Amino acid sequence: MPLSLRDFDYDLPETLIAQEPARPRDAARMLVVRPDAREDRGVLDLPDYLRPGDVMVVNDTRVIPARLRARRGEARIEVMLNRAEGDGTWHALIRNARRLREGDTLAIEGSEATALVVEKLEGGAARLDFGADPAALERALAEAGEMPLPPYIHRDAPRGEDREDYQTLFAARLGAVAAPTASLHFTPRLLDALAAKGVRRATVTLHVGAGTFLPVREENLDRHRLHAEWCELPPEAAATINEARREGGRILCCGTTALRLLETAAQGIKDRTAPIPPFQGLTDIFIRPGFRFRAADLLMTNFHLPKSTLLMLVSAFAGMEPMRAAYAHAIREGYRFFSYGDASLLFRAEDAA
Repeated sequence: MPLSLRDFDYDLPETLIAQEPARPRDAARMLVVRPDAREDRGVLDLPDYLRPGDVMVVNDTRVIPARLRARRGEARIEVMLNRAEGDGTWHALIRNARRLREGDTLAIEGSEATALVVEKLEGGAARLDFGADPAALERALAEAGEMPLPPYIHRDAPRGEDREDYQTLFAARLGAVAAPTASLHFTPRLLDALAAKGVRRATVTLHVGAGTFLPVREENLDRHRLHAEWCELPPEAAATINEARREGGRILCCGTTALRLLETAAQGIKDRTAPIPPFQGLTDIFIRPGFRFRAADLLMTNFHLPKSTLLMLVSAFAGMEPMRAAYAHAIREGYRFFSYGDASLLFRAEDAA
C-alpha cells in the first residue's frame, strides 16, 4: 500500500516546542537512533560516535532578515524572500498575494526601498524586482527586515537575541531564510573535541528557502513538489568527502540540508563506491521512504514537524518503525522539539543502503 500523509502524523504537546535554544548551545540533549536501539545522550557526546577519518558535512548558509512588510496603496502585504535570482530579482512568498497585480509597486515599510511585481506565480509566490543596486535591498533588510523565525516560535515582538540565536557557528554566505538547525548546537569546544578525535570537516552551501515552512497538503505524496533551493558542493568539499569514502571513513551530514545537497550531487552515480562530483545549481529533491541513499552514513538533525517532508526524510534514512519509536520515546522523555530544540543522531538503516 503506498504511503500517505497520514503515515507521518503524530501528536506533540505544545509544551515540548522549544521557544529558545539551549544555553550553552551544546548543552542540548541528543537521542541516538540505530535500527535496533536507542540511547539518551547529549550533543557533547557526539565525538563518541565518530571515528578518525570520518567527515562531518556542514552548511555555511547565513540567514537574512527576509520577512518584509510592504504596502500597495492601502493594502498591507507581507513578503518572505525565498531565493535570489540575480540582478535584484527575488522569488518571494507573499501573504495576501491575491491583492497583487503584475506591474504593481510595493513600498517596503520602514525603509526607502520599493519592489516591482514582475510576475505572479502559483502557490502565493511572486517574482519581485528590487532594482539593480544590491546595497538598497541590503539597507532595507538591515532597517526593516525581520528574522524569519518559524511560525511555531512565538514572539510578541521581534527579539534582538534571535538575530544571533538563529545563526549557526558556520554561517558565512548570505542567502537563507531559515537556519540549518542541526548546526545550531555546535560550539568551539565541540569542534575542538571533534578535531581531536580526527574528524574532518567539509563545508557546503544550501540556501534554505521559505518553502521549508509550507505544510504538505497533498495526501498523495507523489503529487507534492518542493520549492527549489540553490546549493553548492564545491570541488574541495567533494574531494574531502571522496577521500574519506575511499579510505573507509563515514560521512556525517549535519542537518537535512547537507544531506539533501549531497544526495542531489550523488544522483548520477551508480553505487556508494563511486566518487561524488561537485555540484552547483538548484535542487528540489524530495526524499521519502523508498529513496536509495548514495552519500550519507549518519545524520545529525533536530526533531521535525508532523506531516513534514523532513519527517519523511528521516524516516527514509533511519527507517519508518525506528523513527516512529524514537519520536514516541522523545515525547515521553520530554525532549525539546523543532528548530530551537534538541538533536538526534541517526544511523542509516541497512535496508536503505
